[in-house]
Amino acid sequence: MDLPINIRDFRCMQLACVALGLVAGIIIIGVSVSKAAAAMGGIFIGAASLGLLILAYPFLKARLNLDHILPNIGSLRIHPQPGPDQGEGRSSTNGNKEGVRSSLSTVSRTLEKLKPGSRGTGED
Repeated sequence: MDLPINIRDFRCMQLACVALGLVAGIIIIGVSVSKAAAAMGGIFIGAASLGLLILAYPFLKARLNLDHILPNIGSLRIHPQPGPDQGEGRSSTNGNKEGVRSSLSTVSRTLEKLKPGSRGTGED
């Protein structure tokens, strides 16, 4: 016995089931004394939320149109700009090595000051 059903009636029935699940979950949690009953109400609310998500999925898919958004996000690129200290005639690898050496010497001086028994001279 197959009865034809209108898509509008089907969506209304889905929405009614979601509303019934939410109301039942809220009532169960509201009147429950034990934690097990409250957990059962949470299961009702979770199932109703999943039903609402299933109901809203076609609308969200049409409105957000992820097929057009995702390729645009994937084509974003970061283009670094050279810093003000790197001139045209100066090699970037040389400047990078000098920066690493100065950082290492600063770290080694700090470690020497922190060693037990050594005196911090304060020569900075």
